[in-house]
Amino acid sequence: MRVLDLTDRVAARFLERERGGGDADAARVAARIVRDVRRGGDAALRRWTRRLDGAEAAAASPRVSAGELALAAARANPAFRRQLLRAARNVRRVARRQLPAEWTVTVEPGVRVSQRVRPLASVGCYVPGGRHPLVSTLVMTVVPAQVAGVPRIALACPRPSVELLAAAHALGVSEVWRVGGAQAVAALAYGTATIPAVEKIVGPGNRFVAAAKRLVSGDVAIDMVAGPTEVLVLATRGDPRFIAADLVAQAEHDPDATALLVTTSRALARRVAAVVERALEELPGASPARRALATRGAILVAPTLEAAAAFARRYAPEHLSLPGAGGAARDGRARERAILDRLDVAGGVFLGPWSAQSLGDFATGSNHSLPTGGTARVRGGLSAADFVRCVSVQEVSRAGLRRLAPVVRAFAAAEGLPAHGRAVEVRL
Repeated sequence: MRVLDLTDRVAARFLERERGGGDADAARVAARIVRDVRRGGDAALRRWTRRLDGAEAAAASPRVSAGELALAAARANPAFRRQLLRAARNVRRVARRQLPAEWTVTVEPGVRVSQRVRPLASVGCYVPGGRHPLVSTLVMTVVPAQVAGVPRIALACPRPSVELLAAAHALGVSEVWRVGGAQAVAALAYGTATIPAVEKIVGPGNRFVAAAKRLVSGDVAIDMVAGPTEVLVLATRGDPRFIAADLVAQAEHDPDATALLVTTSRALARRVAAVVERALEELPGASPARRALATRGAILVAPTLEAAAAFARRYAPEHLSLPGAGGAARDGRARERAILDRLDVAGGVFLGPWSAQSLGDFATGSNHSLPTGGTARVRGGLSAADFVRCVSVQEVSRAGLRRLAPVVRAFAAAEGLPAHGRAVEVRL
């Protein structure tokens, strides 16, 4: 990995990274696919599937049958099923805490305002096919939707593996579609004769999926437009093996992934760079981590811890690892801990040396569908709250109407809306 001084110029170069969905070429291709599927329905869906995924994929039935799901469940490794259910249990525990609460408050005598929480009617969960279908993404999208009470959950994956189908069966998902790419997004957004439309589409995908989600977002709700994986480790000390392992692990997701170590220690920078190089030698030649770390990986040496922290806040990474944070400051580094413990502008934060980022990808229960491209400044990761709608309910008595009438009169006059005032006056 490159070792660079964190100057203003270097910082600007990394802060200018492309936002998710900003790929003009992908947007043009996705727009054509979405338009074709919206107009041509199943026939267009099959054409694009044949063109992008091959004749075999186009010839197969787009819906995975109940028999196929049951057969996959029987063929899957029992040990895998046990760990899958364990991961799902942890995600479910976290998702239950994420749900908004229902409440009622009396804001003035005779005036009650309530919040009702209701699940969406239908969602489409997109699972990337890629080199290996991401079973963990199925868990991270389906389980929060189930906790929210969504009655219809449609799963789309271009090449579902035995493990993915077994996971769908284990979680009780019966609607699984063997479609992918921008064409799957279009089908879920607008519906075809075969695939009914959904109210919201969630889940990550390649740049064409991201572009398609952005295109359809005016007609159907989406979770976020996520770009390539990002990891930023901020450490002044620590085990170089642990730090390097997190950088390589996240780079393994995508050849366009960004992996950064920000440190004030040039010695640590050199040690981590050496461990990363050794780790890359052990990976297959086609591993995405090789390209990602060569082109978008770097170790940035900051002049001070404050400068390093300031860069991390501005970068707002998808994954932020702070090996030196968390716990009690028993080693005389209270100031360092105080700075690190305040860093939370990220999709997911991993505190302490033992919090490997792959635990968050699969096992802790915290959702791994996280914002990228700096959008962690304004939103968090996918949660059960993404699958419900909060409805405001107001109930006003006659006495409450009399109390609030002066407020309505004042605003109606100020805004030139006499009919608003009349709607209150006629009741008095």
